Amino acid sequence: MSDNPKSFHLSPEMHTYLLEHGTAPDAIAQGLIAATNELGGISIMQIAPEQGALMTMLTRLIGARRAIEVGTFTGYSALAIARGLPEDGQLICCDVSDEWAKIGIPFWEEAGVRDRIDLRIAPALETLQSIKEDGAFDLAFIDADKPNYANYVEELARLVRPGGLILVDNVLWMGAVIDREASDDNTLAIRAFNAKVAADDRFDCVMLPVSDGLTFLRVR
Repeated sequence: MSDNPKSFHLSPEMHTYLLEHGTAPDAIAQGLIAATNELGGISIMQIAPEQGALMTMLTRLIGARRAIEVGTFTGYSALAIARGLPEDGQLICCDVSDEWAKIGIPFWEEAGVRDRIDLRIAPALETLQSIKEDGAFDLAFIDADKPNYANYVEELARLVRPGGLILVDNVLWMGAVIDREASDDNTLAIRAFNAKVAADDRFDCVMLPVSDGLTFLRVR
């Protein structure tokens, strides 16, 4: 875990030190990391372990009872959020890949949080638009297709209560956001998204260099 490329702005030695001085992934989380690594290079889509620990803490700190995530992959972020919820809490997970998401289910069960997770396999925008309970969620996490980031935030701005928190992953995009030569669709989308939310008066916005960049949007 100490050479996680998503923490590209840290040396391997500094990343190791960081992991050694925080809450380490337990055996269940380590098992999910290992299962995801078996997928090969695409495993980089999994959040870094220090980000998972932070998300569990944030969920607890804001007293979240209902949460929603856009982009579940193999379920590490879902595990982190669900562990921060109370026993009667709920996390709605939006993803289009049942094949990837089902990798996490045995680990959710082992951790005792499966009953808190409502996995919905469908285009995330459709799922978000189908939810009519405005202001019913305390926490949201976005880690999905980058061109739709702005669209996801538009829906979540309605669904997350005032004072609630929206977390957005990959906002540094391995440094490509400041590389003038980078002009692929994902990089352009993230740059545009970062500029848009920084100027959006509906949110208090903070971008932190956690893993591949994590933006905090507090709904005003």
